[in-house]
Amino acid sequence: MGQMIAVVAETKRGIVRKATLEALAEARRLAGEAGGSVAAILIGAAGASEASRLAQHSADRVVQVEGAALAAYAPEAYAEAVKAAVEMLKPEALFFSATAQGKDLAPRVAARLRVGLAPDCVGFAWESGALTARRPIYAGKAFAKVAWNAARPMVASIRPNSFAPLQPDASRQAGVEAIALGDVKVRARVTGTEKSAGEMLDLTEATVIVSGGRAMQGPENFELLRKLCSVLGATLGASRAAVDAGWIDHSYQVGQTGKVVNPTLYFAVGISGAIQHIAGMSSSRTIVAINKDKDAPIFKLATYGVVGDLYQVVPALTEELARVMKE
Repeated sequence: MGQMIAVVAETKRGIVRKATLEALAEARRLAGEAGGSVAAILIGAAGASEASRLAQHSADRVVQVEGAALAAYAPEAYAEAVKAAVEMLKPEALFFSATAQGKDLAPRVAARLRVGLAPDCVGFAWESGALTARRPIYAGKAFAKVAWNAARPMVASIRPNSFAPLQPDASRQAGVEAIALGDVKVRARVTGTEKSAGEMLDLTEATVIVSGGRAMQGPENFELLRKLCSVLGATLGASRAAVDAGWIDHSYQVGQTGKVVNPTLYFAVGISGAIQHIAGMSSSRTIVAINKDKDAPIFKLATYGVVGDLYQVVPALTEELARVMKE
């Protein structure tokens, strides 16, 4: 087949995000099976070091689209930038990360290219020479296998933490091919960003998450979970009930109306297991539920369950884990 797979690189503060490296790893695997190549599309004036990093993580070609409209994320401008790169590369498939930005950008690009989009994918395979994708449906209770029609490229977004990034190969190099984007009319533009308190990894990229729900009873009690996060190197999350109560900011919300996460380890503390929350975390590899209600729905999904008072269980767990990790 020898077809190209292109990956849209997402950056944060000028640095390529881990989710992009994961997408590159899967693109390399698929391209290797098909005798093809991998290209990375870099938008904006990211440094040359990031283009080199994309090459070290398996990109054979790096296309950098630059223009005044790309100084900060603007949906219309970024969509036009990706479209310009696709028209140059003519890839068989185009991958985005299913981050907040990727979920906004991927359908816009697919619409401009008049092609189909498979969102939030967790697996891919070649079947009889055609690419198929696997994606969760019904709040993660089932998986659908989807395929594309004849229109190309095949566009997909990839759920973060579904694949492991490749180890960088310092010997790999790729020339940077530049595209200049002209004036683009934009209706909305980012004028500034605010960094949340702390240095925790973004929920969508975190491998360990500790989330609190309605049983936290107030904002001050989330300090218990922050201490556990500190010991585990985890990211703090919350249920919709805790967010709606005003105890914690919406940026921490896990669920259908918050962020969909895919960590290796997920702690559900004082969370009953409402369907909208389960929709956002059901693909977690290991789920630990702590709840005093033995009949809480979350226990049906949990790998391990602790029936007990979180105000006793969490401090004891934090103390024991801190002791073990010191040894």
